[in-house]
Amino acid sequence: MSDLNLLMDRYLNYLLVEKGLSGNTIDAYARDLSRYVRFLRANRIPTIADTDTPVILKYLLTLRDQGLGIRSRGRHLVTLRGFYRFAVQEKILKKDPARMVELPKFGVRLPDVLSFEEIKKILDSPDVSNARGMRDAAMLELLYAAGLRVSELVHIKMSEINLESGFVRVFGKGAKERVVPIGAHAREKIQKYIAYGKPMLLKEGLSPYLFVARAGNPMTRQGFWKLLKRYAVRAGISKEIAPHSLRHSFASHLLEGGADLRAVQMMLGHVDIATTQIYTHVARTHLKKMHEKYHPRG
Repeated sequence: MSDLNLLMDRYLNYLLVEKGLSGNTIDAYARDLSRYVRFLRANRIPTIADTDTPVILKYLLTLRDQGLGIRSRGRHLVTLRGFYRFAVQEKILKKDPARMVELPKFGVRLPDVLSFEEIKKILDSPDVSNARGMRDAAMLELLYAAGLRVSELVHIKMSEINLESGFVRVFGKGAKERVVPIGAHAREKIQKYIAYGKPMLLKEGLSPYLFVARAGNPMTRQGFWKLLKRYAVRAGISKEIAPHSLRHSFASHLLEGGADLRAVQMMLGHVDIATTQIYTHVARTHLKKMHEKYHPRG
């Protein structure tokens, strides 16, 4: 089993060094692979050479019996496919037993999108008379203004934002860089936070990060997620809010307003435009509802 663990470590290092995947993505792969290794251990399978397609199918059935949904099982299979491809590439295996296993079928899941009125309520929720409220207001406004991932938002540095030109430089998945414009509302709230809120939070300390928590460290993704949920409750939003809700809403609102799909792809940092195209379904659904509501024969 130590050979399996060693191979897993080699694969994760390959994803980090050669593929340039983010730490969060690698952590997710590590969790999935660790679960697979535990399954192999429980079934007395000592090495990857002792696995085959039926073993992988049995593992997926075990995940189903443990209550994992179709999407989660599909993610696990994607992880295993990459792992086995690497084993073949490294000449540890001659054949890839995962190649013949098909992904579970599931339809396109439309992302949760908030209306502009709901977004405005959330953005207006922080109490900007204190330092934390100034920071929170600036974070929420920038998240929606630039369509950022939460992991990107919390790690933005002072050197990566240009308020005069109205742009933020972002390092997304795989350390890929993109430059995204930000609007007047976000610039105004960020300026106020930098001038008044951040100095009060730092208490004469220094930090290269734009948004700071304790001791000048960046806020964690989990910390921001709790913050967002709190402001959603304060705003009276009853629908379920996810960490990506403002990012999804950013993309959908742009497309509803007539923005070019390629431009939205660049701002979101999607490598494949097919990933961005899911938002066109959201935009079409919105247009259909508007037609039914307002057209005299809708």
